[in-house]
Amino acid sequence: MSDVEAVKNLVTRHQQLRQEIAKKIVGQQEVVDQILLSIFSGGHSLLIGVPGLAKTLMVNTIAEALGLHFKRIQFTPDLMPSDILGSEILDENRQFKFIKGPVFGNIILADEINRTPPKTQAALLEAMQERAVTVAGQHYKLNLPYFVLATQNPIEQEGTYPLPEAQLDRFMFAIKLDYPSFEEEVEVVKTTTSDEEAFINPLFSAKEIVDFQHLIRRIPVADNVVEYAVNLVSKTRPAGDKATDLVREFVDWGAGPRASQNLILGAKAHAAVNGKYSPDIEDVQAVAFGILRHRVIKNYKAEAEGISEEDIIKTLF
Repeated sequence: MSDVEAVKNLVTRHQQLRQEIAKKIVGQQEVVDQILLSIFSGGHSLLIGVPGLAKTLMVNTIAEALGLHFKRIQFTPDLMPSDILGSEILDENRQFKFIKGPVFGNIILADEINRTPPKTQAALLEAMQERAVTVAGQHYKLNLPYFVLATQNPIEQEGTYPLPEAQLDRFMFAIKLDYPSFEEEVEVVKTTTSDEEAFINPLFSAKEIVDFQHLIRRIPVADNVVEYAVNLVSKTRPAGDKATDLVREFVDWGAGPRASQNLILGAKAHAAVNGKYSPDIEDVQAVAFGILRHRVIKNYKAEAEGISEEDIIKTLF
């Protein structure tokens, strides 16, 4: 199949995937779309939202529809790296045997990642970056595709270990999950309090998803689009000569080169699922909020004046 036919196939399959997910997930279309873009780009996502907004159900449903192996890790202050990576035990023949931890899956939901100490956070972040783990000197490859969706609760900050900026940067998207609208909430209550359960059909195989990830990387990009993305990221750096007045006044640190890479990868994926064979500036803008939101570090003045990351990113276009 040529790349042009493969893109057409991706558009059709993506539409079917959205319809399948909608059997269980009411609304939240933008959140689902960004998670799917992240998976097809080969990145990871951070989901920021208050408890009870069906984050676990959403990720589980997406994993089912993609035909992937799903694992959930609930992070707690006493969780150790071996609890998520696995550990060696002595079997009945007195031989050391490695028992794989929950990090060995295709889609991992890292629930409340800011609840666990930095040592355990770092163990998961190594797995995310290297697609492999090292236990007792042995190197174990993880199955591909490999996607981590970490959640952070924005309300409770007491007794938490916020992820440092360098580790936040490893997440391709930071996706904000808001309350559903009135109509959506009515629909949620109706469907979740009845005795009928929707069945999700697996539409993909692991190999097909890896093939689509390679297809998206092969999509050509015009130089002016790459320059636009790099320029957009340069504007977020307060010490740089391209910084806007708003950035100089309200931003402590801007985004790094990984943001530029992710903008282009995200734009390629956004173009592909919308049936375009090359991304344009609109595709870069479509993914900019999710990609820059956690990379633009506001200062105290921005906090005091109630200026959000979104307000700052809007002025960069």
